[in-house]
Amino acid sequence: QVHLVESGGGLVQAGGSLSLSCVVSGRTVSSSAMGWFRQTPEKERDFVAGISRSGGSTGYADSVEGRFTIFRDDANNTVYLEMSSLSPEDTAVYYCAQRSSGSILPTSRARDYDYWGQGTQVTVSS
Repeated sequence: QVHLVESGGGLVQAGGSLSLSCVVSGRTVSSSAMGWFRQTPEKERDFVAGISRSGGSTGYADSVEGRFTIFRDDANNTVYLEMSSLSPEDTAVYYCAQRSSGSILPTSRARDYDYWGQGTQVTVSS
């Protein structure tokens, strides 16, 4: 059974930094592309960042480019999202997700991902 468990969310002041983790069990982080998404009550689940199956390619939403970094630790089967220069607009529940086995590249569409974590709340105060 596949499980993705996010952690690291919390309350941070604007301009601050936060690091999210996503531990995967039941499969490896290198088995397929992975992504981070975020959602607020008013919006759909939006793509934030993605990493390819090889780990050699990453992609970001325009809104976080240059501020967020996705990377993974294969030894610990964990994917991370490092976030800096946070603003209140970054407040959301953050989810990690993994595509089906063999999927090489991440996409920005939530429907392309088969496995999801339960989410972790990030709140940025002004």
